[in-house]
Amino acid sequence: MTSQVLYTSELRTQATHLQSGSIIETDAPKDNQGKGERFSPTDLVATALGSCMVTIMGIAARTHDIDIEGTNIDIEKIMVADPQRRIGEIKASFHFPADKQYNDKERKILEQAATTCPVFLSLHPDIKKTIDFNWR
Repeated sequence: MTSQVLYTSELRTQATHLQSGSIIETDAPKDNQGKGERFSPTDLVATALGSCMVTIMGIAARTHDIDIEGTNIDIEKIMVADPQRRIGEIKASFHFPADKQYNDKERKILEQAATTCPVFLSLHPDIKKTIDFNWR
């Protein structure tokens, strides 16, 4: 097993990663009867995309001796209600450290790695993925 999820109350859950004991709490968003005081489950899906993309980029960077330390990603999740409430789009805007320069080959390697991460490839094709690489 990967994790256990406990419904605690008031539209909240507690997920425990079984290997490490790490805990994530979720809360329903304000626009869906929750308090919005923690990540919502759909926030975690969008955030997982960014985390996965930069992790796979990190593997490629390590393989090709490219330094991406300090790279950060702004994630925006856009919900739609057609015909049912679901994630309609995830926007990921990558920001690379201002003190680092990347040549065309390095950029291609990193962009290819990001867009072939398991979460990217696992998301339903109806979820629009808007990815912006800001190389500075």
